[in-house]
Amino acid sequence: MQPDVSSVPDVSFVIAAYNAEATLDRAVASAIAQKGVSLEIIVVDDKSRDATLDVARAYPEHVVRVVALEENRGPGGARNAGLDAARGRWIAVLDADDAVFPGRVAAMIGRAEKAGAEIAVDNLQVVREDGVVEDAMFPRRYLEGLREISLATYIAGNVVFESKFNLGYLKPIFLRRFLDENRLRYDEKLRIGEDYILFAEALAMGGRCVVEPDIGYAYHIRGGSISRVLEPHHVEAMRVADAKFAQTHRMDEAAQAAFARRGRSLRKAASFLAMVQHIKARSPLKAIRTALSDPAAVRHMRMPIAVRLRRVAAQFAVGAGR
Repeated sequence: MQPDVSSVPDVSFVIAAYNAEATLDRAVASAIAQKGVSLEIIVVDDKSRDATLDVARAYPEHVVRVVALEENRGPGGARNAGLDAARGRWIAVLDADDAVFPGRVAAMIGRAEKAGAEIAVDNLQVVREDGVVEDAMFPRRYLEGLREISLATYIAGNVVFESKFNLGYLKPIFLRRFLDENRLRYDEKLRIGEDYILFAEALAMGGRCVVEPDIGYAYHIRGGSISRVLEPHHVEAMRVADAKFAQTHRMDEAAQAAFARRGRSLRKAASFLAMVQHIKARSPLKAIRTALSDPAAVRHMRMPIAVRLRRVAAQFAVGAGR
């Protein structure tokens, strides 16, 4: 569907793109193909080093609005630039290497507006790098049972090593007015986990989140070295952001319990990643000191490092290329 420039669009797709020349067309095409809604598409080029900006500018301006950043601001900063430029009633963030199915946004908006909710999420289809389509990320019955996601449920679904279903993968749509009125934006200091904090803050500020159990988002597994992408300082930044969250927002008893479990899990994850780095750097004494400072993290060494690294990275929905 062509964007409607004569009135406020139903939805603004915000696509933050960094070195995404190979996949950007797929993301844009899937947004254009949405049915039953008026839309605008905003591509924010995060100072790419490849031809991403040229790909974005190849579309007519009435189809794709392009924001070219003068410096790399990271995923949170690029998305914030898109949020600031958006005019739609709803905001849908779409990663530049993913895609959405044609009826996705109409179904989510319909469910959210019927319930008077400010946020909606749906199921994801996992697609491997070789193009093989895997199962849905979440069992339909699980999402049907949730119906709505509370702050406590969301935090509990983001506890490293413990979450059966990692809710950090969810790709919410937000009512733009709700984001603006509450001054909600991504934390640009975070390069990993910025989407978790925004979602949690929206819930803490009273946003209701309904669940659409159908698959609407195609999540393409990223490549790259997990151990290169995910480092201790990433987890430490998330711990700092969590501490700020706790100082800023009130949580009920269930949310506080989940928050405490998440905090312990992040500490163990940071210690584990530090040990891995010391081992790779052939610094056994540093690895031993790290282990002694956090003995609980040593338990994660019982399985092969590569396997555990994949599990840690999966909890944060880590991608390559940043």
